[in-house]
Amino acid sequence: MMRCPNCNSKDIGKIGSHQFYCWGCFIELTVNGDKMSVFQVEEDGTLSSLDDLFFGDDFVTPPYPEAHASS
Repeated sequence: MMRCPNCNSKDIGKIGSHQFYCWGCFIELTVNGDKMSVFQVEEDGTLSSLDDLFFGDDFVTPPYPEAHASS
């Protein structure tokens, strides 16, 4: 089960082929292979990256097999 890297919630919804939304803290997650990006959704709908808060330069996301979409 995928968990949010921010709030540790399991309440994650799929909104695109590689995009997920956390209903616990309202952030958007993008997973491509072994890399995850985290975004805050702004009031105007734009996304602001939060990667610098969660991941260092050498960070590789732990595997999330259920997050890999097969479209």
